[in-house]
Amino acid sequence: MSATATQTNALESLKTMTTVVADTGDFESIKAYKPTDGTTNPSLIYAASQIPAYKHLVDEAVAFGRKAGGAAALNEAIDKLFILFGCEILKIVPRFVSTEVDARMSFDAEAMIAKARKLIAMYEAMGIKRDRVLIKLSTTWEGVQAASVLARESIRCNMTLLFSFAQAVACAEAGVYLISPFVGRIYDWYKAKEKRDGYPAEEDPGVLSVRRIYAYYKKYGHKTVVMGASFRNVDEVKALAGCDALTIAPKFLEELKSQALPLQRKLDPATAPGLCKESKIHLDEKAFRWLHNEDAMATEKLAEGIRSFTVDTIKLEEAVKKML
Repeated sequence: MSATATQTNALESLKTMTTVVADTGDFESIKAYKPTDGTTNPSLIYAASQIPAYKHLVDEAVAFGRKAGGAAALNEAIDKLFILFGCEILKIVPRFVSTEVDARMSFDAEAMIAKARKLIAMYEAMGIKRDRVLIKLSTTWEGVQAASVLARESIRCNMTLLFSFAQAVACAEAGVYLISPFVGRIYDWYKAKEKRDGYPAEEDPGVLSVRRIYAYYKKYGHKTVVMGASFRNVDEVKALAGCDALTIAPKFLEELKSQALPLQRKLDPATAPGLCKESKIHLDEKAFRWLHNEDAMATEKLAEGIRSFTVDTIKLEEAVKKML
């Protein structure tokens, strides 16, 4: 994107160099900040489903589940709820919505593939083409293999819970569409491990991880989109200005909107290759598992993230179950 005369604040400046994604399920927030893409996950959908203005969507999903009946009722209602929120988000954003596959499937490639196909079919039944949907999968080895299969069916994936360089390389080699490195959760781990109060942006381990991946991708011509996610402060966002995409919570979007220009570009596809000093590597399953296992932070945060996403899914299920 090129800079335009419409830039009035740091958020608008960021949009000229990075695709901005709203990390929320609240439609009003999405409307307020005018991002390019939107996203959903169990936590966001649960929070949004508690807002009275969206009760009609919950009621419609519950009715859909009841119609399915029996043991399938709950799963059908949950899937429908995700689709309904996704469709509403797509009325606001011009491009994609990300819809998440149940984290309990994280180690079952066939289950993830089946669920992704089902979600896409449900979107298509609502008149939404698959090229407007990203399916979110956990970045396990099985998740990467599922994404590779789905890519051949023109189903694009957003690989979530990504913490290690091994995960990023495996995704690129599999030809997946987009990765979401979790900046803030990397920051959290190192902050606790090193007993630090925090890090300046230029030393932030989460920021440095994304910059490393970005430079590697650009040097070796990988087309996978890098979308920084899970921020702890607005300085992390600004330190990744120029990244392919950033998914940002409303409170940080508001901070950026309130800050004056200029916003300095930190990542640039023209200069990034020269910053990568690493040789190109290839990862089969054994090499992936070893390299990922060598990263204690990534190993711990991936496992923790899957457990955390599962807790959020169960919480959403319990709320819907009461209505069923």
